Amino acid sequence: MCGLNGFSGTQASEYDADQAIKEMNSALHHRGPDDEGSWQDDRLGLVLGHRRLAIQDLSPAGAQPMHSQCGQYVLVFNGEIYNHLELRQQLAEQGIVVDWRGHSDTETILACFVVWGIEKTLSSMIGMFAIALWDRLDQVLTLARDRMGEKPLYWGWQDDSLYFSSELKGLKAHPKFQADIDRDSIALLLRHNCIPAPYSIYKGIKKLQAGHLIQLPLSDLDQAKSVRSQAYWCLNDIVELGLSDPFTGSQEQAVDALESTLMQSIDSQMLSDVPLGAFLSGGIDSSAVVALMQAQSSRPVQTFTIGFDDVGYNEAKHAKAVAQHLGTEHTELYVRPEDAQSVIPELSSIYCEPFADSSQIPTFLVSQLARQKITVALSGDGGDELFGGYNRYLMAQQVLSNNRKLPKPIRKLIVQGLLTLSPNRWDALFDTLAPVIPSKLQLRTPGDKAHKLAGVLNIDNEHECYHRLTSHWQDPASIVIGAKEPMTLITDSNAWPQTDSFQHAMMAMDAQTYMTDDILVKVDRAAMANSLETRVPMLDQRVIELAWRMPLEYKIRNGEGKWLLKQVLFRHIPKELIERPKMGFGIPLHDWLRGPLRDWAEALLDENLLQQQGYFYPAPIRKMWKEHLSEARNHQDSLWSILMFQSWLETQ
Repeated sequence: MCGLNGFSGTQASEYDADQAIKEMNSALHHRGPDDEGSWQDDRLGLVLGHRRLAIQDLSPAGAQPMHSQCGQYVLVFNGEIYNHLELRQQLAEQGIVVDWRGHSDTETILACFVVWGIEKTLSSMIGMFAIALWDRLDQVLTLARDRMGEKPLYWGWQDDSLYFSSELKGLKAHPKFQADIDRDSIALLLRHNCIPAPYSIYKGIKKLQAGHLIQLPLSDLDQAKSVRSQAYWCLNDIVELGLSDPFTGSQEQAVDALESTLMQSIDSQMLSDVPLGAFLSGGIDSSAVVALMQAQSSRPVQTFTIGFDDVGYNEAKHAKAVAQHLGTEHTELYVRPEDAQSVIPELSSIYCEPFADSSQIPTFLVSQLARQKITVALSGDGGDELFGGYNRYLMAQQVLSNNRKLPKPIRKLIVQGLLTLSPNRWDALFDTLAPVIPSKLQLRTPGDKAHKLAGVLNIDNEHECYHRLTSHWQDPASIVIGAKEPMTLITDSNAWPQTDSFQHAMMAMDAQTYMTDDILVKVDRAAMANSLETRVPMLDQRVIELAWRMPLEYKIRNGEGKWLLKQVLFRHIPKELIERPKMGFGIPLHDWLRGPLRDWAEALLDENLLQQQGYFYPAPIRKMWKEHLSEARNHQDSLWSILMFQSWLETQ
């Protein structure tokens, strides 16, 4: 795993380009502590920079920027290509003789670009990546990002200068970079707790969207500035193709197919020249990944988990039981609240733009723990989106169906009933009734879910329902002064795939939005802050393609999600170690904000400060904060987005 930087433009004579790229590279030291390099094309003022975390081919033969043997291309690359040895074999079978200098995947894809061109090479690569490829002959810069967006890539024009980097902190290190805050992006942050691609917190700077490439002819500035990115791979196409060509085998054959495909993905992702292990929460997804790792490993897999003394947020005991059954070399660390809280001041630096998924804290801590022993960790992310694991998949369709049957006056009465009790009182009621409530109805934070259900009971439209379910502030543009909320994939009806059910539509949209813009950002930044590479086997394109051929009944069955994935897991781990209410990976943030974090939060939410800064209307924020403190409502997610922006703003 690495970090890349670059810039070009007419202002190059106004600063020391060598020093500028050194500063940019230095800002990404955490992404690549093993080595750095840079290269310039003096004709156009193009500069490429790279920080290296050596994973495959630890020798200087894997150093970047890397030049093709023909001299036409220069490449900086962040990621891992799991099938790169197969790509070498394909070149050999075509009669292409390459004088390989080493065994890095960077050298492999560079040779493929020379022989096959850019789009064929990208389509042939299985892995995660962000690349900047300079064609010295045609003077075209190509930027590209992997299919699901595992690796980040920011880019954009300011005046006549182009900037690009793996992280915004790389761009900010350039002496001419203009860090002007985009108020519209703040509105998106409040809506989603993250800023979705293609937007960023800074004006003029975009995130390259997952599965996209952009080719910039830098010798023609006007043309280069007008070029738009284009998709070389589109999840919607995979969704629609899979649903039109469904898997027709038996249930047992479906389980066989998924197990085999996951085995193939995990086997390829266990390739490493440095110590490798896995995160293990004890849930379905991470347990499945670890079980299949251990099934094809001759020695115990190293696994890592963190625990909390708060039983409502502690999965460490379940992870330990899974690890003992599989025989992994397990490391666990019980984290005190003050340990987790000590991470908070670092979040604005780690994420480099406001990011408000509070599970960023335990993700950072487990990455920190793992890095003490390994350099590469596999994770179980992706299982929910591919196999129907989120609660909204289980209830949204039923709610919409009931909404269409019930007269609006009756719905209004139900809403009033749900809101009569505060979330805390709902939680207490569920605790009292826990012995008689079926296991599939035992939820964490049932009070929050009851109030969220109340918010969708008057909705009849699927798109509106999904938008409401995925929103934290319902009208963020009314909170952010001078903001107009931009269109996203969720609000653009043309971006939705054609599916056979609302559940499948939600899964497809989550994979392109929540997965890419939240989960993968969270994991990448938290891990890379610790110089740890993470890999996500379930996001292998072969797994994705197979999952979308599986009918919905293989994913959601009898009111429970991930049926097919569970069947694979139960071949390796007893059901009783796995079957329990879904917990997620979180912290008791609502209590912390009322307790040890109260003074910190109060200072950031001070009415005078908000007025002075001029980004937010203070009144609705202060009202929400008071409701939270009084325990009338749990507003932790909405407040956290404000707090993360405020904390980030302090560092600017």
